[in-house]
Amino acid sequence: MAALLLLPLLLLPLLLLKLRLWPQLRWLAADLAFSVRALRCKRALRARALAAAAADPEGPEGGCSLAWRLAQLARQRPAHTFLIHGAQRFSYAEAERQSNRAARAFLRARGWDGGPGGGDSGAGGAGEGERAVHGVRDSVAGSGAARPVREGDGAAPLAPGAIVALLLPACPEFLWLWFGLAKAGLRVAFVPTALRRGPLLHCLRSCGARALVLAPEFLESLEPDLPALRAMGLHLWAAGSETHPAGITDFLAEASAEVDGPVPGYLSAPQNIMDTCLYIFTSGTTGLPKAARISHLKVLQCQGFYQLCGAHQEDVIYLALPLYHMSGSLLGIVGCLGIGATVVLKSKFSAGQFWEDCQQHGVTVFQYIGELCRYLVNQPPVLETYGLTEGNVATFNYTGQRGAVGRASWLYKHVFPFSLIRYDVTTGEPIRNTQGLCVATSPGEPGLLVAPVNQQSPFLGYAGGPELARGKLLKDVFQPGDVFFNTGDLLVCDDQGFLRFHDRTGDTFRWKGENVATTEVAEALEALDFLQEVNVYGVTVPGHEGRAGMAALVLRPPHSLDLVQLYVRVSENLPPYARPRFLRLQESLATTETFKQQKVRMAKEGFDPSALSDPLYILDQAGGAYLPLTPARYSALLAGDLRI
Repeated sequence: MAALLLLPLLLLPLLLLKLRLWPQLRWLAADLAFSVRALRCKRALRARALAAAAADPEGPEGGCSLAWRLAQLARQRPAHTFLIHGAQRFSYAEAERQSNRAARAFLRARGWDGGPGGGDSGAGGAGEGERAVHGVRDSVAGSGAARPVREGDGAAPLAPGAIVALLLPACPEFLWLWFGLAKAGLRVAFVPTALRRGPLLHCLRSCGARALVLAPEFLESLEPDLPALRAMGLHLWAAGSETHPAGITDFLAEASAEVDGPVPGYLSAPQNIMDTCLYIFTSGTTGLPKAARISHLKVLQCQGFYQLCGAHQEDVIYLALPLYHMSGSLLGIVGCLGIGATVVLKSKFSAGQFWEDCQQHGVTVFQYIGELCRYLVNQPPVLETYGLTEGNVATFNYTGQRGAVGRASWLYKHVFPFSLIRYDVTTGEPIRNTQGLCVATSPGEPGLLVAPVNQQSPFLGYAGGPELARGKLLKDVFQPGDVFFNTGDLLVCDDQGFLRFHDRTGDTFRWKGENVATTEVAEALEALDFLQEVNVYGVTVPGHEGRAGMAALVLRPPHSLDLVQLYVRVSENLPPYARPRFLRLQESLATTETFKQQKVRMAKEGFDPSALSDPLYILDQAGGAYLPLTPARYSALLAGDLRI
C-alpha cells in the first residue's frame, strides 16, 4: 500500500518534465528559501525602525537609520572591528566617536553658538518634509567652553537639511563625515571624484549644495574651479591638514576639537521615511549627471543587502569600489552595518594586492562590479546581483547559476515584482499591442526590465525639474493607468527562469563600471570649432566587459582634424571612463528614417580598420593622444597587448 502511495510522487517529476514545468520547478526549494530569507529580513528591518521610532529622542538611537544603527552596534559590539584601511583599524565604538565629532562640527556650521541655551541661528525649512530643528540643546555641547562659528569663507550658516557635497576618495574620513552629516540632520551629496570644471559645477548646482568638503590631493586639479566655487557661496572645507588656499579650512581639525559624546536623535530623525537624505549622481540616459534622490527608506532597505546575500556578522568584506557609487556606499558600507560585520576598504583596486589582502585580513566576502572579477579569476563568481541607484528593483542570483544576475520565479516576483517587456531598439520605445499596452517577452527573448511604482516600491526621481525623470516612468504597461519604472536595461530570461544582462538601451552605455551618457560626451566634443557633427555610441571590445566609447565625427569646412586639441578637450571636460576610446572620421553622419542619429548600425560596424574605409583613431592613454588605428594596433588590442 505504501509503495502504491509513493508511486504518484515518483512519477510527478516525469509528468512535470513532459509538461515543461520541471525546468522552473526544479529550483522551487531555492526560490522558497530565498523568499523566506527576504521576508525575515524585511521583518527584522521593520522591527529595528519601530524600535528607533519608540526610542528616546534625546538619545542617539532615536535618530535616522544610520545614526541609530551605528549607535546600536557601538553598544552591542563596541570592540568589534568595523573598518580596516591600510594599517588603520577602527572598532564600532571608534566609528561612533569619530562620527560624533564630525556631527558636532557640522552642527557648529549650522550656527550653534555652544553657549547655555545656544540655539540654531540657521533654523528654517529643511526641505522635502525634513524636520527643522529649532534650538540645538545643551546636550549637543557635551562639555567644554563655547567656540565661535567659523567665519571667513563668506558663506551663511547651514540650515537644517542643507546639502553638503563630499568630493573624497574611499577612505575612513569619507565615512566619518557622511555619518556625521546624517547625525547633524544635514543631507549629503556624493560627488564623483573624476569630475571637474563644468560637470562638477553642474552637479553642485543641480543638487543645491551649500557646502563642499574635498580631499587635499584634489586641490591642485581644482584650482581653476575655485573662483566659481567661491562665487556659489559655498562653505569650503578640506579634509586634511595640508596648506590650503584662502577661504578653505581644515574640517578634520575642527572636528578633532569637538567632544565625542552622542548627539540627540531628534536632530536627524526624519519626519517622513520617504524624505530625501542623500544624493548620488548617475549619468541616467541623457546629458550631464543627475542627482538621484535617495530616501531614508532606501538607506534602511540597504541594511538588508548582505543578509539577503547570506553573509553574517563574522564575515570580513573586501570593498574596493568608489564610495560615491551606490554599490560602494549603500550596499557595501550600509550593508555591512546591517549585519555588524567588518569591511576592508581600499581606496583603489589592485589585482596585485588582492590575494595578499584577503589572506592578511581573513576576507570572506568580495563585492565587485564590472570587470573587477575578471582581473582575478577567469570564471564567474558565486552570487551576482542587479540594481540601479535610483531604481526600485533588484535581483539576486541566489542559486549561483553561472552568468545569471537573478531569478524570475513567481515567488521572487511576489516579493520584488518586475517584468520584461518587448522593446524596439531602433525606435527606442517599448512594443505595444493593438490596445496600446506593452507585451511581455518569451523565454530567451531580450526585454526591457520594468518594475511597478507604488508606495512600497517608489521612484523619487532626481533633484531639479520633473523633466529630468522623463522617460524613466512608463504608463499603461499592462493595464490602463498603471505606472512602471523603466530601468533602461535589456535582460533575457531563459526557460528555467534565470535572468542575464543583455545590453543598455537609449543614449547610454556602460564602461569600466560606469554609465556613460552619449549626449554628455557629444556636447563636450561639439564645443570644438572644427567639428560640425558628432555621434557618440558604445562598441563591444573582445575581452572587455561593457562597451567602449566611440565618436563618429564630421568636420566643419574648411577645418581639419586637430587631434591634439580634441584630446585636451576630452581630458579636461570628461571623466576618464567617458573619454571616447575610438574616433571615426566621416563625410556625413548616417541617420534613421526619422532623422535621428544612427547609433545601432554604427555600433555593429565596430572599429576594424580592415572592414571600414573611414579614418579611425584610438586613444593612447599612456601617451595622452589619439593615434591612427592601424591594423597592427588593432591586432595588439585584440591580443590584449594594447590597453584602453
